[in-house]
Formats: sequence, structure tokens, C-alpha cells
Amino acid sequence: MRLDRLQNGLWHLIRYGLIVGIGFIILYPLLRQISFAVMHPDDLFDLTVNWIPRNITKINFQVAWEMLDYSKALINTLGVTLLLGTLELASTMIIGYGFARWRYPGSNLVFGLVILSIIIPPQMVMVPLFLNFRYFDLFGLLPEPGVNLIGSFWPMVLMALTGTAKRSGLFIFITRNFFRGMSTSLEEAAYVDGAGHLKTFFRIMLPNATPIAVIVFLFSFVWHWNDLFYTDLFLQGRNLLQIALLRINSQFNYPWANKAVEGTYIQLVNNAGMLLYILPVLFLYAFLQRYFIESIEKTGLVG
Repeated sequence: MRLDRLQNGLWHLIRYGLIVGIGFIILYPLLRQISFAVMHPDDLFDLTVNWIPRNITKINFQVAWEMLDYSKALINTLGVTLLLGTLELASTMIIGYGFARWRYPGSNLVFGLVILSIIIPPQMVMVPLFLNFRYFDLFGLLPEPGVNLIGSFWPMVLMALTGTAKRSGLFIFITRNFFRGMSTSLEEAAYVDGAGHLKTFFRIMLPNATPIAVIVFLFSFVWHWNDLFYTDLFLQGRNLLQIALLRINSQFNYPWANKAVEGTYIQLVNNAGMLLYILPVLFLYAFLQRYFIESIEKTGLVG
């Protein structure tokens, strides 16, 4: 009995040690960012200061807020991200349902191309995408040389609406597997009652797909929020947080110190700006984590 208690105690100690160690590895970058963000410039050259600043300050957040034009950039980024997330949710749910329920010649090939879009990195199609939207021509209906959509939100809106955005292939795969796992008895009953395919989807299937819809929307929101590739490619010159963060180094001018101190102080402002950048996502997760976890449990999505 005593040996069993000793073994259990040792196992609990090892398990808690692993949990604490892995948790620290995961949280280390965030904790380091917080430490730098609240560090006063005077602490930069104090050798006794490492993790805990001697003089905690909010000046780094004030400088980052001003340089990012945070209020306007936040509103713009939230609006774009919510729009793209909603459009991508609608398109991928419909496409995934179509793959799950209808078979036609070449359907497996088309679905294989969807899977291929998950594997191919976006850098490989960067030039064709840019040229396509730089000289956008809708099936030859527009006059030469087409319409320049670069610098507007239309390229990303069209990609989200047609299910060809950065992670749309993954969302189509997830929704297709979810709908394939649902029973067809409700659909058959709806068809008997005279409902068409669209009415059946929106009135019966979609309400039952709320768990997967929550997952897809949250993933889409976070990926669009963190996306810099398409944002920098299509939305040049727009006041968005992703682009504003890149401009901190070039626009930085610290009037209270020389250039040597300025180069080091940029790190503090960058860390404060990054915390301001991820703050809305943290709030979103804090409010929706219960629904997110419940959705994962109901869908059985793992990995």
C-alpha cells in the first residue's frame, strides 16, 4: 500500500511537472512580450532588470497606439475580418454540403483539387492572383485591359465569397465530413413534404450544423485577422493593423534619446503594438470559448 502511494505520488509529480513545463514553453513568448511592453526605457541598460521591470510604464502602449492609429485601424480591421469570415463561412458551408450530398462525374477529382489547395502554399500562386485582380476581366465581359481591383477589398471579398480564400479548402473539407456524418432521414422527409434543396439546406441542415459553423467562423476570423500575405498583396496603403505593425520600424522617431537607444527602444514599442494587435482576439476567445469548446465536443473535431 505504501509503495503504491509512493508510485502514485511520483507519477502525479512527473505529470504536473510536464504540464507546468509545457505550459511555460507555450506562454513564454507572451510573458516576455508583456514584460517588454511595460518596461521603461531607462530599464533597457539596467543589467539588473531581466523579467520584472524596475519602472513599470504605459508609455510604450501610448507610443504604439499613436503610431498604429489604433482606433481607426482597429475599426477597419474588425470590419474587414467580420465581413470575410461571414462570407467564407457561407460559401464553405454550401460547398461542403454539396460535396457531401451530391455525386456527379468528376466530383472526386474536383474534391481532390480542393484538398490540393490546402497543400499548395499561397506564395506559389501569388503572381497569377495579383495579375488576375490587377487586370480583372469577368469572362471577357469587361473592356480591355480589365478593371484594377488591387488596393480595394474586392479581391479578398471575391475569394471568400467563392470559397477560394487562404484556408477555404480546409473549411470545405471539415464541413463536408460533418454533413456526411449527418443522417439523411430529415432531408428525405423534407423532400417528401415538397421542400427543395435550398429550403432543406437553410431550414433543416443549417440549424443542425451550428457547432461546425461556430468552429469555421472562429477559425476564419482568426486566420483573416492574422493574415498578412493577402492583406499586403491586395490592400496596399489601407489603414489596417497588420500593415500598420510593419510600419512601426520605418516611422519610428524617439525624441528623447540618441539613435543607439532608439534602435533598442523599438523592441519595446513593437511588443506593445503586438499586444494591442492580439487583444481583440483574446477578448473574442474569452467570450466565445464555451461555445467553441462545446462545438468541438459535438463535432468530434480533434488535432
